[in-house]
Amino acid sequence: MPVRQIIFALALLVTFIVFGWTISRIARYFSLTKPAFAIRDIRKRLSLTLSVAFGQTKIFRRPVIGFLHALVFWGFCLILFGSLEMVIDGLAGTERALQVLGIVYDILMAAGDIFALLVAVSIIIFLSRRLFFRVKRFEGIEMKPSTHVDANIALTMILLLMITLLATNASYLQLKSLSGEKPAGVYPVSYFLCQLLQTMPEESLKVLHEVNWWAHILLIFVFANILPYSKHFHVFLSVPNVFLSRLGPPGKLPNMDSVTREVRMMLDPSATGVSPTDETMPGRFGIKDIEDISWKNYLDSLSCTQCGRCTAVCPANLTGKLLSPRKIIMNIRERMKEKGPSVLKHGKEYSDNKSLLRDYITEEELWACTTCNACATECPVNINHPVIIVDMRRYLAMEEASVPGGLKAVFSNIENNGAPWQYSPEDRMLWSEDLEMPVQSTH
Repeated sequence: MPVRQIIFALALLVTFIVFGWTISRIARYFSLTKPAFAIRDIRKRLSLTLSVAFGQTKIFRRPVIGFLHALVFWGFCLILFGSLEMVIDGLAGTERALQVLGIVYDILMAAGDIFALLVAVSIIIFLSRRLFFRVKRFEGIEMKPSTHVDANIALTMILLLMITLLATNASYLQLKSLSGEKPAGVYPVSYFLCQLLQTMPEESLKVLHEVNWWAHILLIFVFANILPYSKHFHVFLSVPNVFLSRLGPPGKLPNMDSVTREVRMMLDPSATGVSPTDETMPGRFGIKDIEDISWKNYLDSLSCTQCGRCTAVCPANLTGKLLSPRKIIMNIRERMKEKGPSVLKHGKEYSDNKSLLRDYITEEELWACTTCNACATECPVNINHPVIIVDMRRYLAMEEASVPGGLKAVFSNIENNGAPWQYSPEDRMLWSEDLEMPVQSTH
């Protein structure tokens, strides 16, 4: 086997080993979480995935920047085909191995070449907005300097991927032109770029092609292993997260089965099949720390793009309150990263005397939420923020009885009067005694 293929095989092997180790570590964190819901309605989920994930329909609510983001996503989907071919070529020592697909190959290569330019232009615009313009939704107490550096590094790497891809294609076309051979595939953008290389000697062209080919594929390998540690992990997880969205009415909040059984038993003690058992009784009501979240809550935190669209439409945030739906989701990922390794090592009884609630997320933030679902409606990857917020409020109410004064009065009235008002059921209609109601004639 030639040295070139050996080096490529080793690079690919290292990439898979490192990536596999990272994913296995993250997957272990899911073992610390609780069940969420049964995955049903596959047809509806596939339709939702095609619309929201691949069609990018939510992104287009901001038409200009949304269109540019959609171009980047669609471009990546197309360019993956070329990346697969490069892996085959690197291992087998071939050149443009998938050209056997004929016209399909020509179409895919042409589309990938065009989208490489479109993606590069889009990334330059994205980088310019982050570096030279103060976009309000990119700011917030949760957006630390490292968060911005992370985004800039990822965008720069994507830009370099597009540049090296176009340079590889352009030098390939010029080499074929010099040798009089017909190139495999069609490259509309690179055809014009190769005109700039006409005066370059053949040996220099070969070096240019080889350097950019290796730079492109190694950047892919490095980028794939950086993503799980970055906010751009959504490149891998956005599609699965949309597929696993909570279905049903957006405002419907899940009840706790054990509590529902108790209420039904109180209303009808003779009812069968509703008595709570040890298996159904929760260890804790609601969410206090990461061991109380569901696997879907954690998947949401990994899928978050940190775009800020949720916080930008939150009425509580817009009126100056502390709540930022993006911060809630980011805090879950940060807390799991902090506590998860120790819990896996020492067991679920491990405690670092900190918790997601209060150490990361304050009560004031949680009670500011109006559960209007604006954040969930706007989220491009279908994260359901209110479900998490309500579960944390559930802990405060049911475990600590720590609720705002107004709610305490409501709870007390419900307990004593069977209604949220302070009047007893017998006095509830006293307000109508002195009302004169006109009687309409039936004739």
